[in-house]
Amino acid sequence: MAGKQALKQGEKVLFGIFGAFIVAAVLGYIVLEVVRYNLDKPMYQVTTHFALSDDGLKGSVVFREGRCTACHRAMRNGTNMGLSLDGLGSKRTVDWIYAFLRDPEKMYSSTTLDHGEFPKEAAYVAKMPETELKLIAVFLSELISDQGSPSSPVPPSGESGFIDGALKMVAPPDWKDKYKDVREQGGVEILDVEKNATER
Repeated sequence: MAGKQALKQGEKVLFGIFGAFIVAAVLGYIVLEVVRYNLDKPMYQVTTHFALSDDGLKGSVVFREGRCTACHRAMRNGTNMGLSLDGLGSKRTVDWIYAFLRDPEKMYSSTTLDHGEFPKEAAYVAKMPETELKLIAVFLSELISDQGSPSSPVPPSGESGFIDGALKMVAPPDWKDKYKDVREQGGVEILDVEKNATER
């Protein structure tokens, strides 16, 4: 039986570089977590808000205990395996969310990845008691996006080089005389208009 063959010089260099990357990644993660933990304010801007009602608070408990956070993120809890649900209340009404939870493929008029009939992973959601589904729907409808956040249907207020540049290229010069700039309106009124548009 032949003895073990020694690593060649090139192999030693490659393993050394690979090991150095792993050590650097671990150290970088530790430093980032220590810095983040000791910051006075959040490292990343929070662009969603919520003011949960009593039913919304109960719905957040059902959402967590119902294993929804295994695939979804809401209020900084959960995973990113599925859609982030932060800001969903700016896009969908409580009735739409409830109807989706009861029969997702009917609401989408097509098949869905995880929601729907068994053996889909989230098939159990539609079988949950009606009271629990209503509480989850209330909870999700109370997760609101701030104007301009990635999950908001309304672009950021004020000037934007990208948006204004695109408007100069495609919109007529007098477009503001004919149309309202939603960036200047902001507020709940515009969010409600956008939300109602998604219901159609």
